[in-house]
Amino acid sequence: MDLGLKDKRALVIGSSRGLGHAVALTLAREGCMVAINSRNESKIKAAAEKIASETGTQAYGVAGDVSDASTADNLVRSVVESLGGLDILITNAGGPPAGSFEAFDEATWQKAVDTSFMSHVRLIRATLPHLRKSSTPSVLTMTSYTVKQPLPNLILSNSVRAATVGLTKSLALDLGKEGIRFNSILPGWTMTERVQELMAIRAKNNGTTADEETEKQTAEIPLGRMGRPQEFANAAVFLVSPAASFIHGVALAVDGGIIKATL
Repeated sequence: MDLGLKDKRALVIGSSRGLGHAVALTLAREGCMVAINSRNESKIKAAAEKIASETGTQAYGVAGDVSDASTADNLVRSVVESLGGLDILITNAGGPPAGSFEAFDEATWQKAVDTSFMSHVRLIRATLPHLRKSSTPSVLTMTSYTVKQPLPNLILSNSVRAATVGLTKSLALDLGKEGIRFNSILPGWTMTERVQELMAIRAKNNGTTADEETEKQTAEIPLGRMGRPQEFANAAVFLVSPAASFIHGVALAVDGGIIKATL
């Protein structure tokens, strides 16, 4: 299937590694020009060079902390200058720390809101004028399967990420008439560098091994394994592509069936 992505222009946030990077690389393989972002300038420049080398497609690395209120406008301005416009925005941000409700003060809650909710708001607001000039505008917000099935001890993430799904659906209803598509994608347990680090932390805390912790987590997934970054990327790239032109306002779980709800 031709996804219709050749010569499209995409900005992928949080993409020096992990799921964001897999999405950006897959977009580039489809002929889409990509701008990628993370806080670390040297890492994001290296990641962009690697994408360009592997795919032969233009890739630009732009550093910036999207939890900072001043970042979005400057970041988007730089990207539009490099790409000559924008057709696709994929927002992505790291999750807040784990812990119980009473463990966090007001400042920690505010930081979680800025990182995992307001970053989406600000980036969408900054890109809308440019997306309105595109013939195939699409926005995809990356959150987590926990917006549908909250996990214990993740009060910050469970609360704040759910707001992003509400934002995405609301914008789908409000701006669909302009032809701008909005969707969310909800990754489940996927074998990224971050998950490997988390399994190592669990192993240290529990006196086990990372492999044992991975097996315990995998046992909860109906498909019997964690996902691969490429599997997630395939779904994300399809959702933002012109091939998915009538898919709008959905929250798609890519989770191996771990969400137990029917809807």
